[in-house]
Amino acid sequence: MSDDAGARLRARLAEVEARLARQRRELDGLVDAARDANVDDEHDPEGATLAWERQQTATLVAHAESEREGLLAALDRLAAGTYGRCEVCHEPIPAARLEVRPAATRCVRHAG
Repeated sequence: MSDDAGARLRARLAEVEARLARQRRELDGLVDAARDANVDDEHDPEGATLAWERQQTATLVAHAESEREGLLAALDRLAAGTYGRCEVCHEPIPAARLEVRPAATRCVRHAG
């Protein structure tokens, strides 16, 4: 499982890092556009849309950063030999769960 898990984690990490880079560029563009536009978010009909877009993109960036951190932690667990074990009961996490959530730290029973 170690080689397959490592390859899967690294592939997922590469996807997340690429998505994160795109989202950060998009957020930077929105911030720059708002700065140059001199838009009054409260009174301009387009201002609310721009503020919403900035917040939406910032939220996507935060989620991608969190996923990235989880994947890096999973790679650390893999190196330590603890990847794929529930942090609560120490039983193996089902392969199907790790396939869907490669950074999972808990089995289904303890996920809640």
